[in-house]
Amino acid sequence: MVKSRQTRERAIRIFFFCVALASITTLGLIVLFLFSEGLPIFNKVSVHDFLFGRYWYPTDEPPDFGIFPLIVASLAVTSVSALVSIPLGVLTALYLAEVASHRLRQWIKPIVELLAALPSVVIGFFGMVIVAPFLQDVLGIPTGLNLFNASLMLAFMSIPTICSISEDAIFSVPAELKEASLALGATHWETIARVILPASLSGICTAIILGMSRAIGETMVVLMVAGGATMIPTSIFDPVRPMPASIAAEMAEAPFRGDHYYALFATGIVLFAFTLIFNVVADHIAHQYKQVGAATL
Repeated sequence: MVKSRQTRERAIRIFFFCVALASITTLGLIVLFLFSEGLPIFNKVSVHDFLFGRYWYPTDEPPDFGIFPLIVASLAVTSVSALVSIPLGVLTALYLAEVASHRLRQWIKPIVELLAALPSVVIGFFGMVIVAPFLQDVLGIPTGLNLFNASLMLAFMSIPTICSISEDAIFSVPAELKEASLALGATHWETIARVILPASLSGICTAIILGMSRAIGETMVVLMVAGGATMIPTSIFDPVRPMPASIAAEMAEAPFRGDHYYALFATGIVLFAFTLIFNVVADHIAHQYKQVGAATL
């Protein structure tokens, strides 16, 4: 009986190990393919010229493969999106978890989660047909397809993720901590600021990581509403082309195994590197906040 149980447990461990190994192997093969298809472009252009070149004209003769405007566009769109989505997402989570009545929460929470399920093409279509003409008419700008519009749509996509996970993190704070704070004479808002938020900072940071990871890698929304101009923006109302949009727009037209093809894969390597760095830094910050929150409590 004992031997049979040990055999079954060993089989379960091997099964889960194989599942984990399959996931890691798949990721490794994708990264290997990405690098094998992207690195050949550096036989034609230097890494410095590729990363910091200001002109992206891959079909000219001779072609220009400078992706600096694409990098700036990706960082700018993600940053503006974060300025909108992080405060709204976290504050909405605080309201739902600590202020809203149970009945109101039952109505709002499913609506917020339903927003996260909206296809990106629907959000992009909304930004292109509704938001772009509105911005153009109200602000008097040349085009409504610009950095600001793309940032708003990305924020719209990120808020449900940030809100839902942050709310779960706030709910996971032990009730004893809140009750002890109130028993010591702290007000509800003091308890939120000095007890609940520090205790849930790690989970909130995780929510922000996931929300911003979706924003920086989003393709369809920025392809539809960012304007598609490969230029360095001087204003949030300038049209831009982030890296994912450039890859999606041009890959079908790039000759297979040509310089343009390799340059697009190299752009994917840069995007992968930015996403990896962002997640590593954000994970480190979340870990630090977890330690700070534990020390504070």
